[in-house]
Amino acid sequence: MSAANMTPSTTPAAKLRAELGENTCHVMPCCWDALSARMIAEAGFGFTFMSGFAVSAARIGAPDVGLISYGEMLDEARNIAAAVSIPVLGDGDTGYGNAMNVRRTVEGYARAGLAAVMIEDQLAPKRCGHTVGKEVVGRKEAQMRIRAAIDAREELRRAGYDILVLARTDARATCGLEEAIWRAQAFADLGADILFVEAPESEAELSEITRVVPGVHMANMVEGGTTPNLSAKRLHELGYRIAAYPLTLLSAAMRAMGACLEHMRAGRDPAGLLMGFDELKRHVGFDHYDRLAARYATRGGGNVPG
Repeated sequence: MSAANMTPSTTPAAKLRAELGENTCHVMPCCWDALSARMIAEAGFGFTFMSGFAVSAARIGAPDVGLISYGEMLDEARNIAAAVSIPVLGDGDTGYGNAMNVRRTVEGYARAGLAAVMIEDQLAPKRCGHTVGKEVVGRKEAQMRIRAAIDAREELRRAGYDILVLARTDARATCGLEEAIWRAQAFADLGADILFVEAPESEAELSEITRVVPGVHMANMVEGGTTPNLSAKRLHELGYRIAAYPLTLLSAAMRAMGACLEHMRAGRDPAGLLMGFDELKRHVGFDHYDRLAARYATRGGGNVPG
C-alpha cells in the first residue's frame, strides 16, 4: 500500500504504536524472510522484527559482522513487509555510514513498508550484540546517528510516510552500564520512540535501565547470550514492552534441517520429521492463491475459441 492510500491510523507504524500502548510486554519472534514472517503472523503474534543476524545467515551464509549490505537488507525488508499485514521492525545496523546514510536507511525502510527501524551506536563493521570484539562510537557520533534518524522520520511524516525509530546502544559491554544508561537517556531526549540497551548482564541491570530512563524499552532474549532469559511476564514487571527473540526460530529451523539431513545421509526415511504436505502448501500460500484464482476461472479451456 502506498503512503497516499494510508491514513494515519492504518500505517504499520500506527499499528505498532497501538500495540506498544498496551500495558504488557509483547513477545516478538524475529524473522529473516517472507515465509518466516508469514508463519509468525499466522501464529498470532502482533508484530515481528527483521533480524540482521538471521538475514545475514540465511541470505549470504555469513555472520553478522557488517558483511551484508544496505541494499540486500532493504530488498529483504520489501519482501517481508509485502508478505504480512502485521507491523515489521527492521534492523538498520549502524545506518551504513554517516548521518546521510542513516537518513537514507530510515527513508528506505519507511518506503519499504516497515513500522520501525533500529539504529545502533556500534563502530562499523558492527557485530552481533552478544559476541566479543564489538566497539561503540563516541557519544557525539552516537547522538548524531539518532538525530539524523529522527530528522528523517519527521520529514517522512510530512511526506505521508510513518516510521518509528528504535535507538540501540551496545555501550554496556564496552563502557559499562552507567554509560549505556546515559546514551539511552540521550536517545530518548532526541525523540527516539523505542529504547534498547543491548546485553545487560543481570535482572538488576535490566531493572535499573527502565527505572532511570522512562520510555518504551525492548529486551533482547538471545538463548545462550549475555542477558538472562526472562519470561515476558517478568520483563513486563521490570518495565519492558517488547521481548525480542532474534534467533529462536532460526535456531529451531537449523536444528530441524540438521536432523533431517542426518536421517537422509544415513539412508533413513525423514518422513517422521516433516510437516505434512497440505500444511506446507497452506503456509506457502497455495490455498489462498487457489481461492483467488477461482474467481477468474472460465469454463472449458484448451484451444476452444470463446
